Amino acid sequence: MSDNAPDLDAAYGLKTPEDSKRLYAAWAKTYDADFAARMDYCLPERVVAAFVARGPSGPILDIGAGTGLVGAHLAALGLGPVDGVDISAEMLDVAEARGVYQRLFLGDMTARLDVANGAYGAVVSSGTFTTGHVGPEALDEVLRVAATGAQIAISVSEAHWQAAGFAATFDRLAGQIGDLELKRVRIYGEKAEGAHKDDAGFVALFVKG
Repeated sequence: MSDNAPDLDAAYGLKTPEDSKRLYAAWAKTYDADFAARMDYCLPERVVAAFVARGPSGPILDIGAGTGLVGAHLAALGLGPVDGVDISAEMLDVAEARGVYQRLFLGDMTARLDVANGAYGAVVSSGTFTTGHVGPEALDEVLRVAATGAQIAISVSEAHWQAAGFAATFDRLAGQIGDLELKRVRIYGEKAEGAHKDDAGFVALFVKG
């Protein structure tokens, strides 16, 4: 990765897990104010709303927990217990300060998480399956850590859905999942500015069979 300052364009330009660790180590302390607030980043709230409508049961795993935006929305709704995993220790330090997670741990979705098979009654992820981050191959790991019958909600940026072949992967997984529903949502709110202000994504909602 180049010496780009931590911003959205730098995040979309990530190539490797080590790139991600470097970027988010530099961005962690200012992420909520510099990015989430400034860009009116509404995706976590919208993912949680779609997830909650499906009636998930804990324990819940928040994949790509970052600074804990999803965990905060889940806690506000009284859902839990919630664990969070992220590739960045610095981001998890910010998430821990929120006091909404039962457990936070480091993990790389392009590899194998330190989690037992079927450990979680529900899985949620917002903003992790996106350009420069995690592709559809990680859905196998999502299903591994989810219990049979687990409700799962995964956001995928629209551009990444097309370019990375998510539709074909979900077709391949048809025998392992059920009740697949795709909701198209805007990633940012009305206050967002800049080239990405109108970006959209899908919330893929499904059940592990």
